[in-house]
Amino acid sequence: MAINLSAPDLTQHPPRSMRAKLGGYVHLPRLLDKGRAANADKLGAYQYNSPLDQLFFGFAGIDAEEFKAQLATGKSDSEMLAWIGEKSSRTPFEIKAWSDWAIEAGPGSADSHVWFGGVFKDAAPAREDIRNFADLIDLDDYVSFGGKA
Repeated sequence: MAINLSAPDLTQHPPRSMRAKLGGYVHLPRLLDKGRAANADKLGAYQYNSPLDQLFFGFAGIDAEEFKAQLATGKSDSEMLAWIGEKSSRTPFEIKAWSDWAIEAGPGSADSHVWFGGVFKDAAPAREDIRNFADLIDLDDYVSFGGKA
């Protein structure tokens, strides 16, 4: 089965890793996949405008519904990046600093630790290399579609 990346079906495969970058932004390719899937009613177990998505939207100063509406027009990744560049005043230095932080971020609050530990315990309790949200999300995507941790 071929994967249509312009209209991803996240009931059949995960979105791109949050480690993937576009325009220096980590998570943006994943967010594009989730937004396109939400528009196509193919989001599956994923959530559009999740807490991680909200971090991106808050940093970039972009409205989640406006972003999704732009995706609905059929814009490519490059066209979406250009649109973000028009809407956001973030500099390349700020984007790099935010992306470096986001890729290493882990649970902070007690509730976040509980959630993190629960997902980790269910997915791969014997693993000792899962240290941050990026590690956990990659692992969860993998095991959710049949991979063995």
